[in-house]
Amino acid sequence: MSRLIHAPLVILGAGHTGRFIYRAVRRRRRPVFATSRSPATHLTFAQPGHRLFFDLQQPETWAHVPARSDIVWCFPALPPDVACAFAQHAVDRNSQLILLGSTSAYRAGRPGLIDEGAPVKRSMPRVASEEHLRTTFGATVLRLSGLYGPGRHVFDWIRNGKIKNSQKYVNLIHVEDVAELCLLALQHAAPGSTYIVSDGQPRPWADICRFAADRFQIAVPPATTTRDTGKRLSPQKILADFNYRLKHLDLFTALAELESGNPR
Repeated sequence: MSRLIHAPLVILGAGHTGRFIYRAVRRRRRPVFATSRSPATHLTFAQPGHRLFFDLQQPETWAHVPARSDIVWCFPALPPDVACAFAQHAVDRNSQLILLGSTSAYRAGRPGLIDEGAPVKRSMPRVASEEHLRTTFGATVLRLSGLYGPGRHVFDWIRNGKIKNSQKYVNLIHVEDVAELCLLALQHAAPGSTYIVSDGQPRPWADICRFAADRFQIAVPPATTTRDTGKRLSPQKILADFNYRLKHLDLFTALAELESGNPR
């Protein structure tokens, strides 16, 4: 526990998700730094002294990451050889390395709920790199489902025509829950572990479109059919291992609060 209070935490590539992780760490009064290739432009949410210039492709910037830091890596660990070289530089035997991956690593069309025992698509360069960092450096991989929350509203995806009104399943997770689970992973995850991060409520897009139209009179696309049934993901492992109760347990309640401009 002492390390979690005193050791620096570095958020590599602190974009939308990193902003919420940064705020969660600040509430715990732990030393924290956020990195970007354009820190003055993209890290305005962080205090000036907490902003670090970092570019994975520029090894001379790696020294900006404080020694003996824990790391939450928010962008794809690519190219693999450079990601491996950085890990050799930055990760020591006491460091915790958390990789934020994607549930796109799992194949669609599998019957039932998908858990961490399902095979991943190792042919994907991102997944292959994550697996190498996991098995070689003990990284913990959090595979995130679709992120939503302040600044990333599902209804805007409907308004902008980014989704289809179909029976394809979608798995979502509120970004505030992701931030909390990242910090719990630093505290509780065993080296080399993998977790699915989702709210456990896989829903067809058609159900979300119906809610948007009925509750908020949002124009939705016409219903369409698709052969792609999507995936249904189970987050039971991470919720049980970390004894965590989601802050945003009900998707429709959270979406209504976002649409009303009154998120919890």
